[in-house]
Amino acid sequence: MDQTDWEIINLLFEEQNITKTAERMYISQPALTYRIKSIEKKLGVKIIHRTKQRIKFTLEGEYVAEYAQNMVEQYQSLKDKLENSNDDNKGTIRIGVSTNFARFILPQILNAFLELYPEVQFHVTTSWSESILEMAEKGNIHLAIVRGDFLWEHEKVLLKREPISVISKKPIDIKRLSDEPRIMFHTDPDLQQTIDHWWQENFVKAPKVAMMIDNIETCTKMVESGLGYAIVPEISLTDHDGLEKMPLRDKNNEKILRDTWLLYHDTDAEYPIIKKFIDFISEISGV
Repeated sequence: MDQTDWEIINLLFEEQNITKTAERMYISQPALTYRIKSIEKKLGVKIIHRTKQRIKFTLEGEYVAEYAQNMVEQYQSLKDKLENSNDDNKGTIRIGVSTNFARFILPQILNAFLELYPEVQFHVTTSWSESILEMAEKGNIHLAIVRGDFLWEHEKVLLKREPISVISKKPIDIKRLSDEPRIMFHTDPDLQQTIDHWWQENFVKAPKVAMMIDNIETCTKMVESGLGYAIVPEISLTDHDGLEKMPLRDKNNEKILRDTWLLYHDTDAEYPIIKKFIDFISEISGV
């Protein structure tokens, strides 16, 4: 068994699909099928049952998949240590990033950092903040950038605080907001809970939802077209100066803010290039 075998089993268990696993491994389906049969022969057990629609791991296959995940993680950890200890200006940084931060803010940060350290490699994973937090807790990434407030017992840096605002093509009258068409978008539970709590404090009626959009960018475009108002964090409004906006305020008339945090373990900050990136992003955030 070699490292590629463990990576195949790990991805196959993650995807539960031959086609998707082959695509991620950049090999053909027949080649992947042959490799799986070879692995089963080496181990002397059946790893998966395959039907026309799906695959299912056997009990023995689940044991093998758990072992494969550990092997892949240990190998990745070893590679990181070797790469990040040889040269203070080189290395690989594995970072998990909240989707909206990755979309609107991260590209500029990476561009600026790579101008200083062009030989650094970034492995970036984007997802909801809860998923990124889970990856950080398991040690699958060096750094996590999450939005909202989460329990984290290790190192953390506040990167950004921004208002959550009502946005509209026309002037905003908060008192009449419940009668206006609202455009909503799928977001993480923390932000949705904050918005819902503000609404319940200010209105008796439920919002008049005109449409539900799958992402914040499209939602903002719909607002620009005059189809309704939306409630969004201001991170998404960089290129939308023509919209009216009004920050949400709590009962004390204080703006309701959305926090962005950098999370990491102190052991990861021992790698010189990771420490340089932590210092860099902390300095340019200016919070």
